[in-house]
Amino acid sequence: MTDEAPAGAPPAPAPAAKPAQPRNPLHGLTLEAIVTSLADWYGWEHLGELVPIRCFQIDPSVGSSLKFLRKTPWAREKVESLYLFMLREQRREQQQQQQPPQE
Repeated sequence: MTDEAPAGAPPAPAPAAKPAQPRNPLHGLTLEAIVTSLADWYGWEHLGELVPIRCFQIDPSVGSSLKFLRKTPWAREKVESLYLFMLREQRREQQQQQQPPQE
């Protein structure tokens, strides 16, 4: 006898692995959450200046933005990059608020 599973049996489950992207700030975020956060932080008008695409400039909405960004990889990359920049700016502001004033 061997230790092999009988023919037709499902393979043994793989051991649980660590998350594939533990330090990726975009991991687990939906595109909708990213667009909503950017619109809340910058406002649609400024967002349309930072990423000059029509869905941010003319009658902007989350729905129209998602539809366009899902079809357009270069625009999605710009939006994700801007989101990461926004996170860095938010962290800087928090750090500045936590530091005591210097005399």
